[in-house]
Amino acid sequence: MNGIVTKSAVETTSGKTLGVQDGAEKKPGDTYVQSFARGLEVIRSFSADRPVQTLSEVAAQTGLTRAGARRILLTLQTLGYVACADGKHFELTPRILDLGFAYLSSQPLWNLAMPAMETLSEAVQESCSAGVLDGLEVVYVVRVHAHKIMSTNLGVGSRLPAFWTSMGRVLLAGLPQPQLLALLANCPREPFTRYTLTEDADLLAAIEVVRQQGWALINQELEEGLISVAAPLHNAQGQCVGAINVSGQANRTNAQEMQARIVPHLLRAAQTISLLMRTARR
Repeated sequence: MNGIVTKSAVETTSGKTLGVQDGAEKKPGDTYVQSFARGLEVIRSFSADRPVQTLSEVAAQTGLTRAGARRILLTLQTLGYVACADGKHFELTPRILDLGFAYLSSQPLWNLAMPAMETLSEAVQESCSAGVLDGLEVVYVVRVHAHKIMSTNLGVGSRLPAFWTSMGRVLLAGLPQPQLLALLANCPREPFTRYTLTEDADLLAAIEVVRQQGWALINQELEEGLISVAAPLHNAQGQCVGAINVSGQANRTNAQEMQARIVPHLLRAAQTISLLMRTARR
């Protein structure tokens, strides 16, 4: 998956596309710079499905005029973020990674999580990730691969819908109730699988369970065959600032085994990382 993944869709191993949304649409104010926003939309129009585009395709994807799209593409090309070798087809350059990794470099605490996550992944022989909440999505900020469990090969920058992922439910459980309800009210519902919870009462009940037990388990709600558990990461103020998870395949690991074999390792890793985060801030 591309290093920068924004408002996007995730294609699962079954070929189904998982749409993810940012939540309630924000109305621009007096400080809104429309040209800058349009530039970001042009960048977002490139994806794994559309790595190379013509001017017309970019204009169609963004809703811009051809002239507007052309000005932005040429500006990005001048800055080195876009290349156009044949004068017709545009593609992002590696420099675009600077925009995404600026976040990671400004958050050095995630470097502290890597050793504990590598130890966790090795102990349970499953993939391990860390993520943060961004609106209605979980954004992956650290990833330790053990097995390929989804066709997207999730990596840093990948996004998934928060309400139907284990890290998402952990992060949502850490929110004040009014904020949680506001997100839920603006969350599109889609039964990704036959196991997906879509009713408000069911989702809120599942999140309350996470609050009470301190970890989350998602059993094939996002994709059939995918099962994961997650635990919160807390800062010195006790706030949930992130989450880590372990993902596996249901044909190898059932929910009971995940809880009995993996959750204890997961909770120890989360405690270790949380302690490192608290001490590093002093």
